[in-house]
Amino acid sequence: MYKGFTDFIKDKNKICIIQAENPDGDSLGSAFALDYILSDKEVSLYCPVDIPKYLHYFADWSRITNEFDYRADGYIIVDTAAEVLLSKLLDDSAIKNRLYSAPVLVIDHHETEDDLNFEHERIIEIRPACTELIYEIAASEKLNINIDAAEAIFQGILSDTLGFTSASVTARTFEIASELTRIGANVSDLEERRREFMKKSQRILDYKADLIKRIDYSLDGELATVHIPWDDIREFSDEYNPNVLILEELRLVEGVKVAVAVKTYPDGKVTGKIRCSTNAGIADKVAGYFGGGGHPFAAGFRTYDTNYEEVVRDLVNIVPELLKEAK
Repeated sequence: MYKGFTDFIKDKNKICIIQAENPDGDSLGSAFALDYILSDKEVSLYCPVDIPKYLHYFADWSRITNEFDYRADGYIIVDTAAEVLLSKLLDDSAIKNRLYSAPVLVIDHHETEDDLNFEHERIIEIRPACTELIYEIAASEKLNINIDAAEAIFQGILSDTLGFTSASVTARTFEIASELTRIGANVSDLEERRREFMKKSQRILDYKADLIKRIDYSLDGELATVHIPWDDIREFSDEYNPNVLILEELRLVEGVKVAVAVKTYPDGKVTGKIRCSTNAGIADKVAGYFGGGGHPFAAGFRTYDTNYEEVVRDLVNIVPELLKEAK
């Protein structure tokens, strides 16, 4: 079923696995799972940004590098098929030229349309997590899933499904969890490791309280937004991602159907992370308005030459119609 994967890797000795510039638990899990599964290959792990400290519960996180491997025989991009999430790579002419000339395989699970302009093969299926798709590929092609790979896959699924609670979870997701458990992945140990790194310092807890005070409510409380300016990003992101601090709090406010955390940068870049309540699965459509994408209940976007106030104004205009269509 996934012969395209084994055909891609069979003649390659050195493979570089690429994450987008918004690494999360699923993208890390995908990268590490492939690394462990391809144990007979020389594998390098690339991400254009530093891995945030809250993701350091992945034991091998320090192996991920910002140094691009130009000597790889092929490149596997995980957890995205969106050009906007690879802009740091494609803005670098040397990296861009390499991706345009070398064999590339994209493995992704999002509904977002594949808009990558360079030639590439792809395995794209809508699933709760990219790591779930990687499990299916490995199992179908009879590739060895050792305990390290099983744990990486389990961690990725836990991350992208919010601990198996998202609406995208299927019976197959639980079947895969059972199979990973048989291999040796222990969910309680994995969760304990994650929680240890999710602990907050008193400083971060004080900052979270400040973020909560900044929340803006619109559309009779159905839309909740918060602004995270560059000064906050610079001061706090290395210790704890502000999005992670605030988004679930926003989503769990009574009456809120759409929650958006908006980051603004000095170069004019604006990013948004969107979460929706279980009765309003429009996150992917909201993100799509800004050129982004994702899942119905969790999505994101990146845009330029705008500001927080303009983004909120656009959200106020588009969210009511999207909520109406979703009924």
